[in-house]
Amino acid sequence: MLSYLIRRLGLMVLTLFGISIIIFTLLRVVPGNIVDVLFDAAGFVDPADKLKIEQDLGLDKSIPVQYATWIGGLLRGDLGYSYVSEKPALAEILPRIPITARLAALALLFAVSLGVPLGVISAVRQDTKLDYTLRVFSLAGLSLPAFWLGLLILMAAVALFGSIPIYSAAPKTWFDSLVMYAVPAAAVGLRSSALIMRLTRSSMLEVLRQDYIRTARSKGASDRTVNYGHALQNAMLPIVTVIGVEAAFLIGGLIVTETVFNIPGVARFLVEAIRWRDYPIVQNLVMFIAVIVVLSNFIVDLLYAVLDPRIKLAD
Repeated sequence: MLSYLIRRLGLMVLTLFGISIIIFTLLRVVPGNIVDVLFDAAGFVDPADKLKIEQDLGLDKSIPVQYATWIGGLLRGDLGYSYVSEKPALAEILPRIPITARLAALALLFAVSLGVPLGVISAVRQDTKLDYTLRVFSLAGLSLPAFWLGLLILMAAVALFGSIPIYSAAPKTWFDSLVMYAVPAAAVGLRSSALIMRLTRSSMLEVLRQDYIRTARSKGASDRTVNYGHALQNAMLPIVTVIGVEAAFLIGGLIVTETVFNIPGVARFLVEAIRWRDYPIVQNLVMFIAVIVVLSNFIVDLLYAVLDPRIKLAD
């Protein structure tokens, strides 16, 4: 177990190192930088002033030197300074992480609490009217784009209540946070719940056809024991996998939702930083999302051994 953890941690570090190189290189390969954007917006170009700004920002150095400077600062907890606001990148990013984390957590909670039970019900009631209804619901959830659903929610809120449920001020209590994030979390969590529901149904149907399920029924086990005590437990592995993938996706995939509902989170800030070629902000945010994805996969791998004792982590 210990050797497995050491190998996985080493692989995680190697993966993040490779991702950091790709992120840094791609940002520098894209034509234009913050200096070009500033001078294009001003409508004139003074070569001397432009060169001085590039020197101040360190953009005149070679890409390997810039990368070494960034990684060295990253290891020390120094993420550099934003080119646009001239504030420390860490001070710009940290206040936005809890906002996106709350929204993503609430959306994932909505998706799991809706998708797993409905998927189980759909599998248990296979080929009934309820099953067909739930399958249509899941297909509709997968087909509706998040931005379109968000706009529909905003228009419906205006028509029914005369107000728009958008982020206006930082909530002071947990109840205010719940009210503030409930609508956008439901909008973005609907697609995830539909995906989880379909996967739960497929996994449950596969397990329900196994011989040990028929044996349990022949011994007089109740439907509740068979469905939830035996089948669901053994069907959880693919469900946990997709939940882990969705958790990682929600951190960086809330761009449209945060924009529609005016939420000042990480994803929306990333788009603004890309538009302004704010390299320190972009590369640190993308690196943060990469860390979340890698950690999510690591946690899912560890959960496999907990959910299924037959899976042994090699020593």
